Amino acid sequence: MSATFLRAPAVAGRFYPGDPDDLRAEALGYLSEASSTNQAPVRALGCIAPHAGYMYSGHVAGAVFARIDVPRRCIVLCPNHTGMGRALAVMSEGAWQTPLGDVAIDGELAAALKQRFPALQEDAAAHRAEHAVEVELPFLLLRQPELTFVPIALGTGHFESLEQLGKAVADVISAQADPVLIVASSDMNHYESDMVSRAKDHRAIERILTLDPCGLFDVVTQQSISMCGLGPAVVMLTAARQLGAKSAELVKYATSGDVSGDRDMVVGYAGVVVA
Repeated sequence: MSATFLRAPAVAGRFYPGDPDDLRAEALGYLSEASSTNQAPVRALGCIAPHAGYMYSGHVAGAVFARIDVPRRCIVLCPNHTGMGRALAVMSEGAWQTPLGDVAIDGELAAALKQRFPALQEDAAAHRAEHAVEVELPFLLLRQPELTFVPIALGTGHFESLEQLGKAVADVISAQADPVLIVASSDMNHYESDMVSRAKDHRAIERILTLDPCGLFDVVTQQSISMCGLGPAVVMLTAARQLGAKSAELVKYATSGDVSGDRDMVVGYAGVVVA
């Protein structure tokens, strides 16, 4: 593998520990804390997991991934926070470095997605400094040591494009012999009071739990809910519905105020499993 295609971590040591032992211990702590409920992991079609610093949202992400029997192949969708690169950006070769080891990109799956949905364009620039896929990888890797994945960064808020990508994802997954998990990386409402954020977030979560991507898009855009991963969630819900999803479960909800104690300006975090 050419070193050209090895994507270096952008936020190790900031959003999560850069030391492998510290990272493993912290992430496993969140996973084991969540798995102590003795619920058997489910074979999920998709999920929503937060991507803030582990100090704030790691316990919610851990609850999501502890609840899922993570397969070897995943598609991880994230918003484009940096504004770099293309609006529908995929990487289809190489690997991503993490403190826990390299995670290979699933080239076969990525190629099938690009063929089915040509608007999806090869673009490493959109991923280079973006944290929202990267922070999910240690959790996924600890749950599935043979993980391969396809990273997709979405810089568009155009519903039809998101819906079309969701349908393409479903078509490609349904043609695979192996299960594929769709991870939508998203935080919820940003930088309002705890009370306002919880009210806004639960209006969005209500649409997610009814597997309603259009309803989610409408409520978030019309009611000024600053859910950064709206696009990834719409794609995941669209695909999961087409693949026969029957239910969505809110595994955990929290805000940054639960950790910081600051209730005046918080970010919301929702962990959802779709099966």
